[in-house]
Order: sequence, then structure tokens, then C-alpha cells
Amino acid sequence: MKGKVKFFNRKKGFGFIQGEDGQDYFVHFTALPRGAFLGENDEVSFEVAETDRGKQAKNVVLESKGSSSSESYQGNNQESEETFGEESEEQSEEE
Repeated sequence: MKGKVKFFNRKKGFGFIQGEDGQDYFVHFTALPRGAFLGENDEVSFEVAETDRGKQAKNVVLESKGSSSSESYQGNNQESEETFGEESEEQSEEE
């Protein structure tokens, strides 16, 4: 089946894909090729697995990258910039 990624949380390792049938499928990072990750609006193909917790996507293959506004925002970016700014201040004080 083909579908589009609704969201995928890289930190937690899971997300949801909206299938071409309009249904949502849970996707876990273990369903992806090693080292791969998904982004919002990526187009994928996958196999459907019925589990006791609902429908899941298995053997997910990235067909094409989608555009995403969420890729530019990652929870740690702000912290990293603050840390970088603090380091720069410390370096300039030492000089």
C-alpha cells in the first residue's frame, strides 16, 4: 500500500502514516530500513499488519521526501543555540 507520513517522532521512534485508503497506520522505527527516518509528508509504501493494538505499517519504503515545516523545528534546536551562545560568551571572556 502507499501512503503519506502524518508525523514521525525521531526521538520516540514512532509515528503515523495515512494510507491511500484514508486510514491511519502506526509505524515504528523497526519497520524502516536501518538508519532511515521519516518526515512529515514523505510518501511511502508499506505492508499492512493487523495487530491486537490496531493496524501497523511494516516493511516501510521511502518513495519520496515530502516538504515539512516540522523538520526545521526540533525540540533541541533552541537548547543547542542557547548552549552555543553560552559557550561563545565564556570563550570571549577568557580572551
